[in-house]
Amino acid sequence: MNYKVDKVDELVWEIPRETNPNMRVSARIYADEELLTAMKGDETLTQSINLTQLPGILKYGITLPDGHQGYGFPIGGVAAFDAEEGIITPGGVGYDINCGVSLMRSDLKYSEVKPKADELIDRIFNLVPCGVGVGSKIRLSSQELDDAVSGGVNWAIEKGYGWHSDSKHMEEEGCMKEANPDKVSGKAKGRGASQLGTLGAGNHFLEIARVQDIYDQEAAKVYGITEPDQVVCWIHTGSRGYGYQIATDYIRVMEQASNKYKIRLPDRELACAPLKSREADDYYEAMACAVNWAFINRHFVMHQVRKAFEQTFKRKAEDMGLELVYSMTHNTAKREDHIINGKKVKTVVHRKGASRAFGPGREDLPDDYKQTGQPVLLVGTMGTASYLLKGTEKGEEISFASTAHGAGRVMSRAGARRRSTANEIVADLRNKGISVRAASGKIIEEENPESYKDIHKVAEVSHRLGIGRKVMMSVPIAVAKG
Repeated sequence: MNYKVDKVDELVWEIPRETNPNMRVSARIYADEELLTAMKGDETLTQSINLTQLPGILKYGITLPDGHQGYGFPIGGVAAFDAEEGIITPGGVGYDINCGVSLMRSDLKYSEVKPKADELIDRIFNLVPCGVGVGSKIRLSSQELDDAVSGGVNWAIEKGYGWHSDSKHMEEEGCMKEANPDKVSGKAKGRGASQLGTLGAGNHFLEIARVQDIYDQEAAKVYGITEPDQVVCWIHTGSRGYGYQIATDYIRVMEQASNKYKIRLPDRELACAPLKSREADDYYEAMACAVNWAFINRHFVMHQVRKAFEQTFKRKAEDMGLELVYSMTHNTAKREDHIINGKKVKTVVHRKGASRAFGPGREDLPDDYKQTGQPVLLVGTMGTASYLLKGTEKGEEISFASTAHGAGRVMSRAGARRRSTANEIVADLRNKGISVRAASGKIIEEENPESYKDIHKVAEVSHRLGIGRKVMMSVPIAVAKG
């Protein structure tokens, strides 16, 4: 459908409130003309308008540069709801709760790692189970799982996984305190007990990369990035079947709640409940369990990656400086304070395929990052670059401290499979010096780098807008896909 989209600034577009009588605020889109054109090719703009019709929405609904059609919200959608009068909706969080990224730095150089890249990625692929429905080498009882999601990453650290310093460099320090496993179904627990420490499938990946460009030397140094050709590791995965089942369970709950509270929905995928309701509390506490599960999952994967480096290079991980830069989430709803019209307001910010990007001074940040701002992890896909950004005060002002989370798809998985064979893609990546390991040829075909938007363009829009400033860009050496 064609909508009137007003150009506010070079990278700022707006669908005015007058477009639809049910819109409570305008829809704000951050993109250049090419990215905006791509959004017009699916239902992104319709979904951008739909989210503005939900009760209690504040200021405007936001679609970020990587925006594309999703479930309920567009992926790349952000909305803040008044904590007293607003709602919470699983459609604004997604099925893969806390689909997110960890970035680990090292003291190793490209010249050291490249000759052993195949050996290293083979070890990682053997240590980290990858693929659809794949099970873990770690099996938990129902009680152990409940203890894990209640304690977050520190539960795993106490069990001997990772380092005590790791949790300090995680969003929420790796644990949302509101987690309550009593609000999680037995079916979700059954799925979650057997998948911790797995990568999964789809766009999830594990990548060994080298720093190619540093844009902000001062911030990069704070984050442990010191020079080009330094080797880093990106881990992109989420809450797997545990989070998917929690989302499925509570979408049903919210469909009933929408009727119970007589909430008019522009789309049933936005089924919701008032924040001041039992249904909202139950979902928030269950969602927090999935958030913590995903933090633990990435932490277990990182532990195995450190082990693979140790086995490959015959040195301790500590001696190679394999330290966590940051671990962050892309799919959540969180209670946050924001300044709106000069007044501090308690909100619940939904970020669907979007990164929190707190600027300097936020109490929630690690002590060593408070003056710099939050590290923001903007990932590409196999064969493309990934970016480390930093949160800004400007982002606090115009995007509820949010920016893009990745490149965003422009081609369906079926379309991608028709475009190139797995052998052709692997050969092309090999010619670029990139080793790939995947659970199946189908995954390689579906995740063809050509299926995604230009990650450089997404990063540049974020940087120029000032909602996430570029710090570093890396390119892959070796990639493991589910």
